[in-house]
Amino acid sequence: MEHKILITGAAGFIGSHVAEHFLNSGISVVGIDNFDDFYSRNIKERNLESVLSHPGFSFIEADITNSAVLKKLPADINSVIHLAAKAGVRPSIQNPEAYIKNNITGTWNILEMMKDRKISKMIFASSSSVYGNNPKVPFSESDSVDNPISPYAFTKKSCELMNYVYHHLYEMDILNLRFFTVYGERQRPDLAIYKFIDAALEGNPVTLYGDGSTARDYTYVKDIVNGVVSAFDYLHAGKNIYDVINLGNNKPLKLSELVDLIYAITGKNKNVVYLEKQPGDVEYTCADISKAKKILGYNPSTSMKQGLENFAAWFKTIKK
Repeated sequence: MEHKILITGAAGFIGSHVAEHFLNSGISVVGIDNFDDFYSRNIKERNLESVLSHPGFSFIEADITNSAVLKKLPADINSVIHLAAKAGVRPSIQNPEAYIKNNITGTWNILEMMKDRKISKMIFASSSSVYGNNPKVPFSESDSVDNPISPYAFTKKSCELMNYVYHHLYEMDILNLRFFTVYGERQRPDLAIYKFIDAALEGNPVTLYGDGSTARDYTYVKDIVNGVVSAFDYLHAGKNIYDVINLGNNKPLKLSELVDLIYAITGKNKNVVYLEKQPGDVEYTCADISKAKKILGYNPSTSMKQGLENFAAWFKTIKK
């Protein structure tokens, strides 16, 4: 079967990388994005520059919370990679309604569109946030995720549950991929690594919330893309599939260690300001990726140093 993939959130950080990969592999892609004002439209337009001229790519500027626009999508789409979402843990605490609308209603509209068109294959971007402050590490897909600590996290968990309902009722094959703190070229400007490198290169202080002891399982974007591609292949090779799979790095790094590494890479003098920890932030994340390795052959190979160097080199090109 010849594939034609709908990628939601195609102008975003991860979405633009995923679209680029599939197009370079000879697979047609329909991208959809609403250019949400969470960050500058110019950034998302820059993300799309590498794919807009590709003959296999078509783009629709539209909002998936409007079900009417989904009825106008090309008729030959036969699978979905659903990456669109209202992003950010802290902002979700201030405006939970927007997250419920964009993440839950938006996903429901995608599922309804798939049901109506008899599209049976979907990859859904979930998040490590669903684990909350999980006392057991590393975080395994079999762990309870009944204690989210932000509206963003509960919308992602809600979507996983809704995806199961549509799998059960309409025989959709769905993989929920829980991404762990993705970073790399085109990263959103609200995220820590972007802010830290920007501050360091400009000679401004790096602001840390808390004492620097919290840790994250940072995962380089190209490793995530490889995981998504393997998930796509797995999904199309089988039937009656519903699963949840972690895509992480399995190598947590403390915030203080991340800052030290960034200063070492940028060659700037260390200058750090400490502020109080923010509500909704988890203490520690670490992905158990044994399931991803077994099922998908997933094998993240980019070191934190290499990933940060790649990011810093890209960052300097956009700041010229």
